Amino acid sequence: MPDETIIFEVADGVATITMNRPDEANALNLTMAQELARISILCDEDPDIRAVILTGAGRFFSAGGDVASFGAAGDGAAALIKEMTMYLHAAVSRFNRMNAPLVGAVNGMAAGAGFSLASSCDLVVADESAVFLSAYTAAALSPDGSSTYFLPRHIGMKRSAELMLTNRRLSANEALDWGIINQIASDGEALNAALAIAKELAAGPTLAYGAVKHLLHESLSSSLETQMELEARTIADMTRTADGREGIQAFLDKRAPAFRGE
Repeated sequence: MPDETIIFEVADGVATITMNRPDEANALNLTMAQELARISILCDEDPDIRAVILTGAGRFFSAGGDVASFGAAGDGAAALIKEMTMYLHAAVSRFNRMNAPLVGAVNGMAAGAGFSLASSCDLVVADESAVFLSAYTAAALSPDGSSTYFLPRHIGMKRSAELMLTNRRLSANEALDWGIINQIASDGEALNAALAIAKELAAGPTLAYGAVKHLLHESLSSSLETQMELEARTIADMTRTADGREGIQAFLDKRAPAFRGE
């Protein structure tokens, strides 16, 4: 069955996930949350997917949660949000635990859950006119989608509190300066720039990328000795992979390695 709210395409080892509700600013509803969760499992399970791009159709990356659906739910809004976040959070978890790097291509505004999704990506490219906005407390809501996990790690507690309490809008240049994104592209070019990064990553050592992601996630909750032991065991494990053996041999042969993601 085709997805209702997502366009999912795979080519040359790169999966592209496009949130596709442009007339609603790609607002996240229950269906989109469910489809993101299902697609995150596909990306995690398919060894031929070696890099993933997340972007939005039209003028927005995502304006956040579908507040209209919350209002329509009436007294059932809390139950609806619990179901939506169950799927959304499962998707964020899978994307962050999978080996393939996730590259965000932010076009236009990333607000609310859209901001959360962007901040959860491993790498982010944004159009120069992109805007980043927490937005939750403007509707007397609190953040979801992982932003209270990732933003303090990216930019610290004070700046995270500022964004979430005051709903300050960040330009792409400010987001780059603060460390929320990695690169700015000309308007309309974020997806192409993200694709160039993803293609390069897709030709790389996928299992090693997964190891890097795992080590980084563990680093802020581990002691120095625990983290170094994890580093030691992980690098040793990498030498057992086909890509690890190829990387070592290519270094010795003074040639470019040919990685297979294995």
